[in-house]
Amino acid sequence: MREDIRSMTLEELTAALGEMGEPAFRGKQVFTWLHRGARSFDEMSNLSKPLREKLAERYYIPVPAVARKQVSKLDGTRKYLWELEDGNCVETVLMQYRHGNTVCISSQVGCRMGCAFCASTIGGKVRDLRPSEMLGQVMYAQLDSGRPVSNIVLMGIGEPLDNLDNVLRFLELVNHPLGMNVGMRHISLSTCGIIPGIRRLADLELQLTLSVSLHAPDSGTRSKIMPVNRAYDVEDLFAACHDYFRRTGRRISFEYAMIDGVNDADWQADLIAEKLRGMPGHANLIPLNDVAESPLKPSRRVRQFQRRLESRGVTATVRRSLGGDIDASCGQLRRKAMEIRKE
Repeated sequence: MREDIRSMTLEELTAALGEMGEPAFRGKQVFTWLHRGARSFDEMSNLSKPLREKLAERYYIPVPAVARKQVSKLDGTRKYLWELEDGNCVETVLMQYRHGNTVCISSQVGCRMGCAFCASTIGGKVRDLRPSEMLGQVMYAQLDSGRPVSNIVLMGIGEPLDNLDNVLRFLELVNHPLGMNVGMRHISLSTCGIIPGIRRLADLELQLTLSVSLHAPDSGTRSKIMPVNRAYDVEDLFAACHDYFRRTGRRISFEYAMIDGVNDADWQADLIAEKLRGMPGHANLIPLNDVAESPLKPSRRVRQFQRRLESRGVTATVRRSLGGDIDASCGQLRRKAMEIRKE
């Protein structure tokens, strides 16, 4: 069975080519081609034809196909539904900001975390994405749009820390100076609170931005809307976040989807401020997207909640809404494609 060559590190490529009797510099040549978006070995014009044929016998280059693309007429946001080689689909969103272009990628096909307000988890988890499949979302969104990607967020479909080994290899690949060379400080990783994964990231001391999907500061509320809280309680999560900051020096962003009558009370803002004391956290308030299958509705108190946090010393912003005229919520485009296939 042929191997996925785009998931290989430079060291692995160099070793594999060495076993074929090739000099070390061939590894760099192949690595560079793969990270420029080569779709076949035939494109690698500085390799001999016999070597290209040997590579094609042993390896394949995974390339996602655009199953559907939506482009916002309001702000140019692009949403891609990629079809993978096994027929599964994932979503990627490319957004324009003043500081550059940010791509939001998926880390799994589906998600098993079960958050009540998220469309991504409907239908559960199908499988993990390989490093090449995450890299391909960044690479081919950039090539298709003609917009250079300056920032990456792992905040699409899936829980990155539920696929941590593959995510860490993706980070190594996308950060490589011979590859796309996206700096760690330009990469954000979002988790719903997988504490062992947070502690492993702290051990590695990566300089990425950790985003924690908090959505409620108290166990009672959080357990109702986020099943993960039953395994990793919010009190332990706050403790892990404080430890992460002490070890890395990196400020954590706390994502907070504002849900009407559920998590938008003043006492909950006060509790957030209390739990973040001693750590320069940032609260990113997210106006909730309407998901047809969910009874949860957008809060009418977003600005009041923001002011309450700020009055207690917490930096709080309201996430800018992009792509309002396309399927904005993660998982919506994939879900529609799944429904069409069932018909």
